[in-house]
Amino acid sequence: MKKSSLITIVIILAVIIFAITILNRPHPETTEEIAKCIGSHSTVYVQLGCHACESQEELFGDNYQYINSVDCFYDQAKCQQQNITATPTWIIKGKEYLGVQSIETLKDLTGC
Repeated sequence: MKKSSLITIVIILAVIIFAITILNRPHPETTEEIAKCIGSHSTVYVQLGCHACESQEELFGDNYQYINSVDCFYDQAKCQQQNITATPTWIIKGKEYLGVQSIETLKDLTGC
């Protein structure tokens, strides 16, 4: 077997192992109860096409539906009223928190 063929096989195996590892990693999902509590005590401003916003949504999994969310792409007026300049932005108890927030941080900030 040629050296280049062996290298190609090793690279292909490495890519397959990497893909399996990524696909099998646990996807944490916030409970419905926690999502409802955070959603009832906060508003998150997001925007279509915002990768950080997608990452924030993924932390909640299917329970993101309980989060009070405003999409600045579709509702620019609300975002301008709140002076939202970056997304995601969380408004909790009148304070602004920029960027992706962990579930633990959101629980602490909202008292959930």
